[in-house]
Amino acid sequence: MPADPTVQPAEYQPSAIRRLRSRLRPRLRTILIGLNLAVLILPLGSIFFFRIYENQLVQETERELIAQAAFIAAVYEREIDELRAGPFAGTDAGKEYGRRIETATKSGRSGSLYGSGRQPADPYYTVIDPQLDLAAVRILAPRPAGYYLRTPPDPVAEAAGVRLMPILRKAQRTTLSGMRVLDYNGTVVAGGNEIGKSFMHITEVEQAASGRYASVVRERYLDQVAPPLASLSRGTGIRVFIVLPVIQGENLIGFVYLSRTPKSVLKHMYAEGDKIILAGLTILALSLILAFVTSSRIARPINQLIDRTRRLAAGEKTAMEPLERPGTREMTQLSESFAHMASALQQRSDYIRDFASHVSHEFKTPLASITGAVELLRDHGDDMSEEERSRFLDNITQDGDRLRRLVTRLLELARVDNLEPTSDTIDVAETLKVMQWAYSGSGFKVGVDAPQPAPAAMSRDGLEMIMSNMADNARQHGAGSMNVRVRNVDTDVEIQFTDDGEGVSPANREKIFTPFFTTRRENGGTGLGLGIVSSVTDAHGGSIELIERKDGARFLIRLKRAA
Repeated sequence: MPADPTVQPAEYQPSAIRRLRSRLRPRLRTILIGLNLAVLILPLGSIFFFRIYENQLVQETERELIAQAAFIAAVYEREIDELRAGPFAGTDAGKEYGRRIETATKSGRSGSLYGSGRQPADPYYTVIDPQLDLAAVRILAPRPAGYYLRTPPDPVAEAAGVRLMPILRKAQRTTLSGMRVLDYNGTVVAGGNEIGKSFMHITEVEQAASGRYASVVRERYLDQVAPPLASLSRGTGIRVFIVLPVIQGENLIGFVYLSRTPKSVLKHMYAEGDKIILAGLTILALSLILAFVTSSRIARPINQLIDRTRRLAAGEKTAMEPLERPGTREMTQLSESFAHMASALQQRSDYIRDFASHVSHEFKTPLASITGAVELLRDHGDDMSEEERSRFLDNITQDGDRLRRLVTRLLELARVDNLEPTSDTIDVAETLKVMQWAYSGSGFKVGVDAPQPAPAAMSRDGLEMIMSNMADNARQHGAGSMNVRVRNVDTDVEIQFTDDGEGVSPANREKIFTPFFTTRRENGGTGLGLGIVSSVTDAHGGSIELIERKDGARFLIRLKRAA
């Protein structure tokens, strides 16, 4: 009989290791989502890389300006000390610085050089870290122009600025920074062509007037239009400004005001070409890895399944095995389903071939007998005696009855083979008690032993097929009675059919469920009765087996017990 398509063959049932591997395999949906996210992250990551790199360049520029400003502030402070010890001895300007700091501090601004109010762990060191972050700061408009005040600049600071001018000009040739030194009122005393103008109205200078370091990012005046690729970087259109207050004791004696344009990202990338090439190769490697993952996890298993379908169509039975490395859970399920389907089709094909062979053999014998008898009657009927003609006619009648029984059984077997599991529920005990009288008679007795209800998931038609075929099988093997015993055992309903016939010989025990196998062909046996019973029980999730017995035959049928 063909295998139940709902039951997976043992050789394809996954072991514990295969089940574990199946759980560990990623889902196809997970791989596709991961690939899409990777494709999305690559360009976003490049943009993020540009922004981080650009911010790093800005902070690097600020760090360089802080170092330059610290050196200029030290030189400026020394010049102030020398001037006060010489031409400007006894100058009382320091009090003005002190009052200015006191006023600024009372206004609510921090008097700390660090801008956050924190003090250095070691008072000997004055460390200033870069504070600019392009993701957080607001880019201001270009620096406003200075303007002249009625009040002249501090004379000591003005004299110090004259001394600093040669140093600033020479340093500017190397650093390319805009350098200006301001007195405590914010008036330029050295650097550039704006000497004598006040910068106190500029935001960063006003912040530094409270005694704290200040830095801002401003838009840059462009002398020419930036190239299209420069739009990738904001660094080409900005300029970093820092103001370092020069504090002597508790007095503010001036400011160092520096500015510089950060290095362009594109120019820096060109300068760091080897690193950029390494990054490009890394991205290329990641792309190749993504392509390999797609190929190994999706494309390769699909191509292997396509190849196996072609081999299976060509009749190669080894193509029915599941894929060794399906890649994903869906491919694992598809591969196992394909192997199960191929196995089921192969079993169905073998069954149809064997069935056709058996049917052909079973029909040929009576047809040959009928044909021979008809030819003899036609050719020699007039020469035969009445007894001979009657014998030939009886043979034709018997063979015709056998063909009729074969056709009836085959139709019944075909209906059973295509029987769908039903949701019907019957009481096996009660139903068999009703049926026993229908199959008793003509010297054959059926008894039913069913002390309690036995609900089973089966239709009444299915139970009638089982009862009728078991009764016919017992009668054909010389039984005068058959006892049916029904019991509820765990989750099953067990039905025992015991007859007092000839029983089953040891040589035939493995063949009795084979279609068309019968030892009573001369008595009208078709060899399909037990096969029909087996098909009915299989269709309802049950089973049938032969129980060894010295006298007669005993069959045990198990059906699923209904709630």
